[in-house]
Amino acid sequence: MDISIIVPCYNEAENTDKLRRELFPILAELARESKVELLLVDDGSTDRTLEALASLLDTPELGGVEARILQHGTNRGLGAALRTGFGAARGNVIVTTVSDGTYRFTEIPTLLRYIDAGADIVTASPYHPQGGVEGVPAYRLVLSRGSSLLYRLTVDPRIHTYTALFRAYRRRVIDTIPFESDGFLAGTELLVKASLAGYRVVECPAVLHVRQYGASKAKIARTIRAHLGFQSRIVL
Repeated sequence: MDISIIVPCYNEAENTDKLRRELFPILAELARESKVELLLVDDGSTDRTLEALASLLDTPELGGVEARILQHGTNRGLGAALRTGFGAARGNVIVTTVSDGTYRFTEIPTLLRYIDAGADIVTASPYHPQGGVEGVPAYRLVLSRGSSLLYRLTVDPRIHTYTALFRAYRRRVIDTIPFESDGFLAGTELLVKASLAGYRVVECPAVLHVRQYGASKAKIARTIRAHLGFQSRIVL
């Protein structure tokens, strides 16, 4: 399969070396059997993220992976960064992951095996009975856990986690399911709409780890309002 890996980045200069150390060897291994491209989306960072990403492109750890940087002149939000990545991706399987490594990059091959077995979307799931959370403060989980619970009640109770960005998609899902959100709701909106459209969603039990460098970019109050508005539209 041809694989596109999309990594949205906003003020993540401290995590770029983590990408080189932990993500690049995984991609180089995949590139031995598949055509792999890496799309690093700089969402209008105001720190040294763009320069740090550029320094990664010539690193030998990338192996046979084709890497590109896509840039927003101003910060437009996670959803906008995902749309930019999706629009540029050429793979028939698309993986989205977070730059801070809170989900282990070593799990990417596992996501791909679920796709190979017939799933249309594979989503990491720390709230699955076989998943888990390590070191993340409880207050950071309130929004994610609460939102996922409400989506289980209104959409599909078999899915335990609706808010993870760490996923794999078949190309046809991205080509046929639009999403409007520019913010952190985007991943949930895409998953919910794809599920309601009949695409097969599979969970991959995973462990969510605490962020080691930098700070989360989620604006909690704004994200709560976005989720409540979207859930209301689903119910109606």
